[in-house]
Amino acid sequence: MYNQAIELLRKLIATPSISKEETATATIIEDFLHQHGVKSFRKNNNIWAFNAFFDPKKPSILLNSHHDTVKPNAAYTRNPFTPDIHEGKLFGLGSNDAGGALVSLIVTFLHFYRQENLHYNVVLATTAEEEISGYNGIELIIPELGSLDFAIVGEPTLMNLAISERGLLVLDCIAYGKSGHAARNEGDNAIYKALKDIEWFRSFKFSKISPTLGDTTMNVTVIQAGTQHNVVPEQCHFTVDIRITDAYTHNEVLSIIQQHVSSDINPRSTRLKSSSIPVEHPIVQAGIALGRNTYGSPTSSDQALLNIPSLKLGPGDSARSHTADEFIYLSEIEEGIDIYIKILRQILSL
Repeated sequence: MYNQAIELLRKLIATPSISKEETATATIIEDFLHQHGVKSFRKNNNIWAFNAFFDPKKPSILLNSHHDTVKPNAAYTRNPFTPDIHEGKLFGLGSNDAGGALVSLIVTFLHFYRQENLHYNVVLATTAEEEISGYNGIELIIPELGSLDFAIVGEPTLMNLAISERGLLVLDCIAYGKSGHAARNEGDNAIYKALKDIEWFRSFKFSKISPTLGDTTMNVTVIQAGTQHNVVPEQCHFTVDIRITDAYTHNEVLSIIQQHVSSDINPRSTRLKSSSIPVEHPIVQAGIALGRNTYGSPTSSDQALLNIPSLKLGPGDSARSHTADEFIYLSEIEEGIDIYIKILRQILSL
């Protein structure tokens, strides 16, 4: 299974799959499953399958990872689509994020596919558009997957247990003033109005602190105002990036902000929620029993779009994601498959 996982990953790396352009990698995964006698389903560039002895009366576990990638950055010194192996490393775009987790989960699914008398159904979903939180990714096929009890989301975590994950809220804000001639000191400068709100975003501390994720954080990341040096601007636009912990909902954070700032606040989306799974959950306890550590993840994933308890877990290192000359250690994939199977064996035999 390890060798099959490596060969599958090399094919995926060699096939460009930038978000929204994953048709070819979806077909590769589809063909791989068919070669192993698995009936799969497809919607756009999402592929999913159910274990051979699926029983609708049983609870279901979702195994999910994505096969899209970001665009390769300009600092690459290697061809990002050449899956070279050197000194125990497999190089290539998407090798670490999240190809290693993806292929490890696929062969783990195959391991349990034909086993009878499992206490849970096993559902595999390999999905698109994760890197852009697109509407044609996991969110598109959730209704097709049936009732799900919890999920393992494959992302690079060094096979440690990410039991919580920050959500994302992006705000487009507008401070309004009144235009006037700068030389006559006329008008009402929208930049100065925006500065008061920006200072609040910089200094405000939310009272509730997550045990695993810490503080909810806010950063003003874009600002635009003015047309020329001698005109007092009537509008100042700025953008705020907010990373929400499991201590707050998006609506709670929005309510607090609206009580304190005078600018118009326009959230781009409230889809990307924070997520968590109790440390007492059997899947977490199964991982802890194998010596894996728990932590809160600062990065977002398809967990944000799942309304069930989910555990982020996979081979590779998040610090390598989106970097030039991305790679994953072959030993990490071997360990990933082994740990996935051992964790699920404890759950499926309960």
